[in-house]
Amino acid sequence: MVGEGHGFRELIFRPEKGLTMSVVHRLTVGWLVDHLSFINQCGYEICDSFAHPGGVTPNTSATSTEDCHSISAFAATPPSSDGPSYCPGNAVETEGKRAKMRYVFREEFFDISKPHIAAAPEEQLCQGCPEVSLTEIKANSSREEYQEGAKSDTGDSLATARKKRKRKCVFNQGELDALEYHSKVRKLIWEGTLDLVQEGLKSGFLHRTTAKLSCRKNNVPQHIVCGLAELCEMAKQFPAVNESDHQAVHVLEEKTSNAEQDLLSCVMENNSNCAKIIVLMGQKYLVPPRSSFLLSDISCLQPLLNYKKKFDVIVIDPPWENKSVKRSNRYSYLSSWQIKQIPVPTLAAPNCLVVMWVTNRQKHLRFVKDELFPHWSVKTLAEWHWVKITTAGEFVLPLDSLHKKPYEVLVLGRVQGDVKEDLRKSESILPIPEHQLIVSIPCSLHSHKPPLAAVLAEFIKPDVECLELFARNLQPGWTSWGNEVLKFQHIDYFTLLQNEN
Repeated sequence: MVGEGHGFRELIFRPEKGLTMSVVHRLTVGWLVDHLSFINQCGYEICDSFAHPGGVTPNTSATSTEDCHSISAFAATPPSSDGPSYCPGNAVETEGKRAKMRYVFREEFFDISKPHIAAAPEEQLCQGCPEVSLTEIKANSSREEYQEGAKSDTGDSLATARKKRKRKCVFNQGELDALEYHSKVRKLIWEGTLDLVQEGLKSGFLHRTTAKLSCRKNNVPQHIVCGLAELCEMAKQFPAVNESDHQAVHVLEEKTSNAEQDLLSCVMENNSNCAKIIVLMGQKYLVPPRSSFLLSDISCLQPLLNYKKKFDVIVIDPPWENKSVKRSNRYSYLSSWQIKQIPVPTLAAPNCLVVMWVTNRQKHLRFVKDELFPHWSVKTLAEWHWVKITTAGEFVLPLDSLHKKPYEVLVLGRVQGDVKEDLRKSESILPIPEHQLIVSIPCSLHSHKPPLAAVLAEFIKPDVECLELFARNLQPGWTSWGNEVLKFQHIDYFTLLQNEN
């Protein structure tokens, strides 16, 4: 059963046989991935361990739900230690059975039906990849900048406008490096994406016409102020804990509340097969089953080191320094020196697969391959690209746009250790291929990256320990760390779909 107005995609689309629901198609060039289905496969079911008479119908608005098994910190009224409180808004008559409340991520956040900037007809993906030289790419980028400058200069004097446009047509060294890199990967990205999009159109996952979603879209909060980073900053002022007495891990339980210092000073685990709800500063967050996380500032990583786990996969999405971030002050960033201090060698198991998200600045890409990975004793194996498309299968931005590209870079490598041990561990797994594409409809929420668990599954053994650093969401089977690690777990991003017995 699907909730009204929510075309729960995993129920109406089936991928190729043998693939996980989040991987729609797998070709030699890469994967077409369904990010939304991945989130909704994570098991956001809240198990109600008691039955209450009355048979009240469930409240379907996640934002107004008063959850019976919230695990509270900074909450005015924590749950009673004698047992969970009765919440009539979510109760169902179960006749002694265990009830479940199921949450799904709001599909509206993946309703990217049109490009952010429309490409010229001849530059659309379906037209095929035209042969374009680096000189022509430069000329096209200059033309694009000239047009943008003309649009933005309408309020300036003619002389000022001419100066601005003239300046914008001169490339600095960083832009020249980016254009040269783009000219090398352009054909691969265009043709590979086209192959995957054609498969998506054939299967019905992608579609040229997009039906309007429910009017609930107008009620979706576009900016939820969670204050997680600020909370982590405040936590630095907490009294220091005694490492010898302090518990490194805290298991989330249904019937207990958690002090704020516990949530900010140790790794939190949800070992159950149901999701949990925790409350921080009056805000509710969903924690998927079989997941763990540490909410802390980068200066407070010790609980993760005390966790005494070695990880076979480490995915890193650092806040890279750039001019846009500096101007907008949207989030704090780390310098290259600070990123080098991340204790990856301490956290990594032998032959650990390290995946680093990198911006399209060549300065950062060179730093990762030439300086950062060698510093961590990681051997670079491949560069992959995440390509962002619309529901109709077009690039979200013109491929040859100068400042913003419809793709991002991932650098993959393995920790180098004992040669014999590395060979033994790699015998039963496939080698990492070069130049793979991960093609998906992006989430409209800033920096909500696509899931990598399904695409990496081919290259790692089952049941390995996985870690994401600078995470903004949680995944079953993964440990996640960051000062905004619960950001996209906020309950307002979800909808209560139905109650199940």
